[in-house]
Amino acid sequence: MAEPAPAAEQADPSDMAAWAAENATEPAAETGEDASADDWESGAAAAVSERILNQDEIDSLLGFELSDTEDGERTGIRAIINSALVSYERLPMLEIVFDRLVRLMTTSLRNFTSDNVEVSLDNISSIRFGDYLNSIPLPAILSVFRAEELDNYGLLTVDSNLIYSIVDVLLGGRRGTAAMRIEGRPYTTIERVLVQRMVEVVLADAKAAFEPLTPVTFNLDRLETNPRFAAIARPANAAILIKLRIDMEDRGGRIELLLPYATLEPIRKMLLQQFMGEKFGRDNIWESHLATELWTTQMEVRAVLDEQQISLRKVLEFKVGDTLMLNTTAEGPIELRAGTVSLTTGQMGRRNHHISFRCNGPLTAGARRTIQEQA
Repeated sequence: MAEPAPAAEQADPSDMAAWAAENATEPAAETGEDASADDWESGAAAAVSERILNQDEIDSLLGFELSDTEDGERTGIRAIINSALVSYERLPMLEIVFDRLVRLMTTSLRNFTSDNVEVSLDNISSIRFGDYLNSIPLPAILSVFRAEELDNYGLLTVDSNLIYSIVDVLLGGRRGTAAMRIEGRPYTTIERVLVQRMVEVVLADAKAAFEPLTPVTFNLDRLETNPRFAAIARPANAAILIKLRIDMEDRGGRIELLLPYATLEPIRKMLLQQFMGEKFGRDNIWESHLATELWTTQMEVRAVLDEQQISLRKVLEFKVGDTLMLNTTAEGPIELRAGTVSLTTGQMGRRNHHISFRCNGPLTAGARRTIQEQA
């Protein structure tokens, strides 16, 4: 007969229940791990599917492409930031004025330097004043000038290459050799005086360029080498920037003329003209028609017998039948008026059952002056 198994080897019912519970939870855990793995794989696939912008696309979005030139149109966020600036193309006469300035400067600088000078207009653009001050390549000389009739200021910047070239030409430097440039030193008194003479020549040409449009006198106020001391407007104010290139054979440099929009505001209507004749043009047909209509214009004229000042109480107490005594007689002088303007004086009379007025003199000086001002 087989002997019964020992008690230690017999399976305990409680251990069997624990083992069954552990085996039952393992599939559930595996199922949770599979679900999290599927979620991670789907997230990774979504991340891979998202397109990442490269550096060129980021620059294009911000509007800072390296291939852009100053003449190119700004795009992206940069265009939105600068959208408040008014384009110089809305002022057509500006380009005509500065083209005339280029021609005048070519002749004036040739006489000033006794050398072959070529002046060219690089571009005309709109810029914020603060951005321009930060972009000035130093060292440079900044000339602050005042537009007397416009009652405001402008800025003229001469770069270092042109400064040394002008000094070299005016002091008899040899042709064919580049001007020597010494870094790290301030400009001497001689250099500043020579540049000041050139700036005065340029400002005289600018005055002549604006002359057909409107008389403007540009007077040099001061010379500065630090842009912080040449502030003539707030950093956020818009301005017109004109870049001129001056070439003297193998030497030359740049002149930059900056005019804030506040300076040009008094003559903005003139700058909006499409052509110069729009201001000075004369239409004989319209002029004769206007003269004819003026001669036939009907106007109201009043003969004033007398004027008195009385209180408001008496005016309110007026009744039908009241008599108002005048401080004049039948032969006394009567004033003839058109509105509030006194024309002349005369006497009152009667002709063909009508009350008449006879002038005793010509139009008064005040009446003539008023007619001339209105004309």
